[in-house]
Amino acid sequence: MNIFSIASPDATPEARLASEARDWLILLTSGRATVADARALRQWCGQSAEHARAFEQAKVLWHGLQPAAQALQVPRRLGRRAFLGGAMAASAAFLLIRATVPGGVSGLGADYITEVGEQRRVELGEGISLELNTQTRLSRRPLTEGGQALELLGGEIEVSGRSASTINIQAGTGWISAARARFNLRYVDRSVCATCLEGVVQVRVQGRSFRLEPGMQMTYDNVRVGHPHNADVSAAIAWREQVLVFNDATLSSVIDEINRYRPGMLLLLNHQLGRRKVQARFRLDQLAGVALLIRDAYGAKCIELPGGVVVLS
Repeated sequence: MNIFSIASPDATPEARLASEARDWLILLTSGRATVADARALRQWCGQSAEHARAFEQAKVLWHGLQPAAQALQVPRRLGRRAFLGGAMAASAAFLLIRATVPGGVSGLGADYITEVGEQRRVELGEGISLELNTQTRLSRRPLTEGGQALELLGGEIEVSGRSASTINIQAGTGWISAARARFNLRYVDRSVCATCLEGVVQVRVQGRSFRLEPGMQMTYDNVRVGHPHNADVSAAIAWREQVLVFNDATLSSVIDEINRYRPGMLLLLNHQLGRRKVQARFRLDQLAGVALLIRDAYGAKCIELPGGVVVLS
């Protein structure tokens, strides 16, 4: 859905770009922006030098207005639209922005929820327990043949089953089933990744069935289904030890993952820097200062904006 306000038909191309740049900053500082929004902004800035310059100019103006914006403190849950000339007025713009919680609109009514940076344990009974990672939405679902299943609407869970009871979980277009097994299930950016830790896990997707044994992993989305392969299990479940591990990952993907745990948002606008490969290990309690670590390690420029947004360029 288009996030931009409607500009006057008489507006110049420069004025239209300036208006769109302001709308991007409004979204970023609303507390509702997602990693997908950050990617969309990078694409917007990359359309032309004029787009990038408009965002830079808007950023400088917004930074100058930070004290005024903080003084008014419009509640985030209502959204806010505030910019330029000291004028601030209510707007329906944020009501038109798609739901930004994991799982979209369905995620709003999930049975089990974790917010940014939160982790929690859920005991389902019958020897089945769940560990929910940050920004997770999970719901109970009845099966047509009777019984109950779970649907992972978004986020990440570790499932432990210590009895013969089978647990069935829908994630995206597939189903994951197991009994007396432990596995990690991640559903982020429309891609599902299942990792078997103990026992045997069955994955059914697009009319095909796969068997995962300990140390094996597979991914799928709406279009592609990968094959089971041996994986770095320790990296997949490092979050259970309050650690994030990145092996030969691009800096852009590292920042996207960090944004799942950190309030606010790190926004990388340097495409070349984003392609740099990274070997890194961060403790979750280090993430508040991770922008400075990236600045020092890669020479990125940091600009702090309201709402916990840090622009890296």
